[in-house]
Amino acid sequence: MNFPDFLVIEGNIGAGKTSLVTKLSEDFNYKTIFERFCDNPFLPKFYENPERYAFPLELSFLADRYHQISSDISSYPLFYKGIISDYFFPKTLIFARKTLNDDEFELFRQLFYIVFKKIPRPGLIIYLSNPIEKLLKNISKRGRNYEQNISPEYLQEIQISYTDFFRQN
Repeated sequence: MNFPDFLVIEGNIGAGKTSLVTKLSEDFNYKTIFERFCDNPFLPKFYENPERYAFPLELSFLADRYHQISSDISSYPLFYKGIISDYFFPKTLIFARKTLNDDEFELFRQLFYIVFKKIPRPGLIIYLSNPIEKLLKNISKRGRNYEQNISPEYLQEIQISYTDFFRQN
């Protein structure tokens, strides 16, 4: 089976993206790009006080994802057959639309499109869709403290946003 040079696995929180990326990278000798949320100082604060920390959280994800993809894409041909990522760059917009007020989102959207022009597009995107109950089980099982209070309603909203995004694009 031939995969493109740049492959993305995308899905909701707890969908199994990282596990699948890890397995595929081992099987096909692909360099991995994993979303770096653990080092984000705004993420736990966001879950405690979303209104206060939504904008800095989304900006930090935008900047980090841009730098990560830009640097990893330029270095992969030396040792790997391709790159596989557990996120698609536009997920930044999907989450920002849910977390930011209208004025903040408009500013964020403008910044996003300035940066997005410079990001390579994946040759294939695989979207993992799971029932909300399964997502909640996976979230609970992996035990990240700041995720334990994510509501089924929030996951459903994110799921709908992904569906809408992929239908439109």
